[in-house]
Amino acid sequence: MQPIKEVAAAYGIGEDDLELYGKYKAKLTDELWEQVKDRPNGKLVLVTAINPTPAGEGKTTTTVGLGEAFGKMGKKAIIALREPSLGPCFGVKGGAAGGGYAQVVPMEDLNLHFTGDFHAITSANNLLAALLDNHIQQGNALGIDPRQIQWKRCVDMNDRVLRNIVVGLGAKGDGMVREDHFVITVASEIMAILCLADNMEDLKNRLGKIIVAYNFAGEPVTAEQLHAVGSMAALLKEALKPNLIQTLEHTGALVHGGPFANIAHGCNSVRATKTALKLADVVVTEAGFGADLGAEKFLDIKCRKAGLKPDAVVLVATVRALKYNGGVPKDQLSAENLEALEKGIVNLEKHIENLQKFGVPVVVTLNSFISDTEAEYAYIKKFCEDRGCEFALSEVWAKGGEGGIALAEKVMETLENKPTQYHVLYPDEMSLKDKIDTIAREIYGADGASFAPAAAGLWLGFLFLLALDHIIPHLHWGSAQPEGPSSRLRRTTMMVLAVTLHNIPEGMAVGVVCAGYLAGDTEITAMGVLALSLGIAVQNFPEGAIVSMPLRAEGEGKLRAFAGGVLSGVVEPIGALVTILAAELLVPALPYLLGFAAGAMLYVVVEEMIPEMSQGRHSHIGVLAFAAGFSVMMVLDVALG
Repeated sequence: MQPIKEVAAAYGIGEDDLELYGKYKAKLTDELWEQVKDRPNGKLVLVTAINPTPAGEGKTTTTVGLGEAFGKMGKKAIIALREPSLGPCFGVKGGAAGGGYAQVVPMEDLNLHFTGDFHAITSANNLLAALLDNHIQQGNALGIDPRQIQWKRCVDMNDRVLRNIVVGLGAKGDGMVREDHFVITVASEIMAILCLADNMEDLKNRLGKIIVAYNFAGEPVTAEQLHAVGSMAALLKEALKPNLIQTLEHTGALVHGGPFANIAHGCNSVRATKTALKLADVVVTEAGFGADLGAEKFLDIKCRKAGLKPDAVVLVATVRALKYNGGVPKDQLSAENLEALEKGIVNLEKHIENLQKFGVPVVVTLNSFISDTEAEYAYIKKFCEDRGCEFALSEVWAKGGEGGIALAEKVMETLENKPTQYHVLYPDEMSLKDKIDTIAREIYGADGASFAPAAAGLWLGFLFLLALDHIIPHLHWGSAQPEGPSSRLRRTTMMVLAVTLHNIPEGMAVGVVCAGYLAGDTEITAMGVLALSLGIAVQNFPEGAIVSMPLRAEGEGKLRAFAGGVLSGVVEPIGALVTILAAELLVPALPYLLGFAAGAMLYVVVEEMIPEMSQGRHSHIGVLAFAAGFSVMMVLDVALG
């Protein structure tokens, strides 16, 4: 490594414009920006990738290697990266400094505490949480509804037991008891705000607009109303300044901010990118996850808000990842397989199509592996060129900048001969619903976004149980008046029918979840299916006793009473099996079926657990009113985020 002062000097940055954090890393002063802000911008190149796979793609490695390659070609280049989170660093993903001979250093500092930016963001976030709870404790002058608190605490670690917690337990002075939540620091709103802020004034303005809760009148309460902005800004004062380190080949790297692309915008800070554009002829930056997330948010959000105009996009893939998308197991990816490559390359094709919609020229690169074959390279090269994309191999992992010269030449050729026609996918003034609809159609190939399935399914579930309540004669425990049509059935038989009736949605709930898991829904795990099944199975024991004991009291023999309890629960596996079969035949209807099961379960819970709901001539009105209120709030929650 070179002393960071020497790296900075190559970009015309003097020692007075550096705030040193040891010998090899530094922050750039606010004064530096004032000196360079009127310079013309260099070219902006975004590095993105196909959807992440266990086979690996290598966005950061490619970004670092491309920057080094431009240096080998005599170009003044700098890279702009995100800071890594401690959670992934100590998880499966590992560090985020690149790989092989295409790394930024000091790697161990970057992957751990670095310059303390993430700690400052965590502190500012939790300061606001503490001020919020203290305000409620000290008289609650703003009338904050503790049931409508939106602000979450954060910690820079994957500590899943903190995701859903209860706070305020203990004495009166320990605060109000309420449900609370933690998120990882990189998913916090403070992180997203810091990375979009131009300066301290802009940062304060954005912090002040944070909605932390709603009052009892349903009005939003902001951080500004809590007088939290000044204190938060003080904690973030140093974190707002970009960090400068270097690659193994001494190319400068502005590493600053690290929001996740699946939750926030997934790009490094606006300040780092803007500063880099004033310091170099070519700036290479990256966006998180696949191009459908990180690149879309970079192009639609970051560039729009910061006034940036990207000149080219490098789309990273690997032969291994494309074969994995084609159905090849991870342990068999080393063998040549053109058939699987043909199947899996549709993922690359969709990302090319998506990126071209923004009017920015695309260069596809393959992060090469020793197991790749010439036939596979030739197939992908022709595929890309047929779609109007330049193509180049990248060998930066093994060779550093030298291995990226072929890619750098293609990028430079693109910058010189294919002027960008950059534009966003949707206008600022478009409604939130229409923006979501646009992304669903243009990026994911959907017919559009619908907010109806859950609500529609919920109502179908409610109405289904309501219909059964009217069709089947039954008697609730503790009630003297049977429900449903007139019947000469014995009281005990009607009690069995009441329990049996309400066991149907329980079986449907298990069936729907099983069907979702079998259909490949990544949000449903085998453990989730097992937990739900066991939970419902366990509660069937006392439910069976509720049936058996009255039967025995009415004079039935032990065997008949036991059989009645068992038979009341038989509808559950039948209901589960029928639902699974129906879901497999109608996979697109799965959201409706999930809503259906939830609606049926809620009907039972409301009717049985709220006694007033099942009393009097008009007992069903209360249940239906609950359904109406619940569905309205559910739709609003989805539509408004």
